[in-house]
Amino acid sequence: MRLPRDVSGTDLAGRLVRLGYEITRQTGSHIRLTTQRDGEHHVTIPAHDAIRVGTLAAILRDPCAHHDLTREALLAELFS
Repeated sequence: MRLPRDVSGTDLAGRLVRLGYEITRQTGSHIRLTTQRDGEHHVTIPAHDAIRVGTLAAILRDPCAHHDLTREALLAELFS
């Protein structure tokens, strides 16, 4: 599955809620999310209108590693 090209930071934050993440704070144009599932884990994402594909790939790498998911499995969970 290809990475979506038009995901905003707030949209991605809302989708990460499916994996147990909660918005813990927002400072300026960055949103920090935290989960307690499988141990504590933090992800910081930019609150931009459209996140660049390379930035999105880098952001999703952390939840993949933390939840022991492949990128395809994570994309299916978040975007289907």
